[in-house]
Amino acid sequence: AGNPTPFTTQNYKEIIARGGLDAAVIATDWNMHVPITIDFMEAGVQVGFEVGGCDSVEECWDLVRTWEKTRVPFMFMENCCYGRRELMALNMARKGLFGSVVHCSGGYMHDLREEIVNGDVNRHYRQRNYMLRNCDNYPTHELGPIMQVLDINHGNRFVTLNSVSSCAKGLHEYAVEHRPDDPVSKADFAQGDIVTTILKCADGRTATLVLDTTLPRIYSRGFTVRGTKGMYCADGDFVHLDGESEFDTVADKVNNAEKYAEEYEHPLWKKYRENPVGGHDGIDWLVYNAFIESVREGITPPLDTYDAATLMCISVLSEQSVAMGGAPVAVPDFTSGKWIERMEKPEEDKLHIVMESELIVRESTKQR
Repeated sequence: AGNPTPFTTQNYKEIIARGGLDAAVIATDWNMHVPITIDFMEAGVQVGFEVGGCDSVEECWDLVRTWEKTRVPFMFMENCCYGRRELMALNMARKGLFGSVVHCSGGYMHDLREEIVNGDVNRHYRQRNYMLRNCDNYPTHELGPIMQVLDINHGNRFVTLNSVSSCAKGLHEYAVEHRPDDPVSKADFAQGDIVTTILKCADGRTATLVLDTTLPRIYSRGFTVRGTKGMYCADGDFVHLDGESEFDTVADKVNNAEKYAEEYEHPLWKKYRENPVGGHDGIDWLVYNAFIESVREGITPPLDTYDAATLMCISVLSEQSVAMGGAPVAVPDFTSGKWIERMEKPEEDKLHIVMESELIVRESTKQR
């Protein structure tokens, strides 16, 4: 396009050595997220990395300790925290429409059989994980929005976790049917088809997560908020409030959330809908915009290092609980007690911190 050719390399340390970086986005396989991020942070470069689980709790502590030592800002790039309905439900919860929130639920429910079984062909790291581990390996899409509703790391925290796994049938049968002559059809997959996880909070509230990626199904994140005065449910996209008939069916209420959006649309989405751009219905654009604005403004990103550690550790803890037949496992407090005092959320919610200034990505897009 007439511009200088970008520098490229297969060794990220060469990028660090060049210097002059404002920020880096890490989008490698899960296993390398933290080691690469730590190297960038120790070089003074602000980092955002793509979502995923982790391999050990110590890895999460390494990330936290690096931030506490360097104070280089870090952002966990969980795009589902910026979903339109997730933010509307959060806004409604903040305004008391659901009363006292008691329980949230969600899941990563996505038929990934083709991607996983063909991972040796398309070089996708998921296959290795599904062969060797049995856990909720991808908890953050559903848990990120739930953490906002439950005030996790800001006056509340997760204290225990229980996980139970079903047997593993889906991937083997898919491999036998679609790649009968390849070694993958003989492979034993450790990952159960359905993994259910229950989290208990310090304030008594609970959350349920479901990993469901190896059986035929329609896509859903199943985001649900339950309170003493009402609920929101993503499956059916409906709101039900106290006083309405308990005998109403989902068919009666399906898609009625759009009516509530007229009044309770989150301010971020009100602004975004004036000129919607980007993939995954806008959430990719919004999460990148949040990261870029945090870099430009020099402020703490909305999903920080403590949030990242809390989200990622669920994979390892669920693996431990599944191995012990669903026994409870303690969830570490990565804030070391600071969650009790970290009550600095703005009136709307902490995801809105970096959204008040001009939306610079959109401006640059207009200029191009």
